[in-house]
Amino acid sequence: MSILHLVVTFIHSLFKTRRQLVLENLALRQQVALLRQSVKRPRATPADKLFWILFSRYVDGWRNTLHALHPDTIVRWHRYGFRQYWRWKSRGPKPGRPAIDTTLRRLIRDMQSTHIGWGAPRIHGELLKLGIEVSQATVSKYMPRTKKPPSQTWRTFLENHADCIAGIDSFTLPTATFRILYVFIVLSHDRRQVVHFNATEHPTAQWTAQQLVDAFPFDSAPRYLLRDRDAIYAEKVQRRIRSLGIDEVITAARSPWQNPYVERIIGSIPRDCLDHVIVLNERHLRRILREYFTYYHTSRTHLSLNKDPPESRAVESVVSGNIVALPRVGGLHHRYTRIAA
Repeated sequence: MSILHLVVTFIHSLFKTRRQLVLENLALRQQVALLRQSVKRPRATPADKLFWILFSRYVDGWRNTLHALHPDTIVRWHRYGFRQYWRWKSRGPKPGRPAIDTTLRRLIRDMQSTHIGWGAPRIHGELLKLGIEVSQATVSKYMPRTKKPPSQTWRTFLENHADCIAGIDSFTLPTATFRILYVFIVLSHDRRQVVHFNATEHPTAQWTAQQLVDAFPFDSAPRYLLRDRDAIYAEKVQRRIRSLGIDEVITAARSPWQNPYVERIIGSIPRDCLDHVIVLNERHLRRILREYFTYYHTSRTHLSLNKDPPESRAVESVVSGNIVALPRVGGLHHRYTRIAA
């Protein structure tokens, strides 16, 4: 730019109004910011395009302040924006059937993934029974397509076999006179119920075998029995297990996670009960455990049972009365229920 052009520009600016100078300064600043963001060629963002479209519409002489872009570019942007605006104004309803609710789409996918062999007709019939009016073609449209045939989940497989599996384990407890008591637990995997327990100071293989007979009288024995490699499960215990028609499953060495349900309750018993009392003798221990297992089966909610006790509790109505706390296990725990006033 020559010196003469600079002088002419300066003299011309003396006769401009303050509004013109402010607008020209704004346009120059915007172009400088645009050039700073570019390497070789100015790249206008949507915000830059909108700025110049509005600037060219409402400011006279806007071409004289434009240096980073060609004026025809601004005109092209304006015409493109004009076409897009009227395309948006003239749009009609979306072709095809209206989309169904997101909750219903999720329900259709859940039904398909949960149940093996359920196709569109089966799911459509289930939805009709739930009072949901939707066509079978719509149900088929929102069902995900799978390349491999449907299969049950591992969770479903294990739950279907939980009623024929039981686990056994034991733990020790010191008494007030520093004797060690041996507590034997038999747990059913179906509803996490303690089907049998006993305690003794001198555990033997013969005593342990007798506990299995007491735990599974008549034809109540499960199909499989999980146990660890404790030396107390000697040949006498193994013969008794086979005589009951049970297949024993022995966990790997130092792998308590392979018998998780029994290990979990063995952790819960001290944490919820025995860590808070001093046991006097075998009789005292049996009484405490009997009270705790009554609470465990009828009142204590379990995460693995959808927050329901092993012996299911009914849901009480909010209008059935006031909430009261009934002490359990000597007051260590409470059963909350509603009683009419």
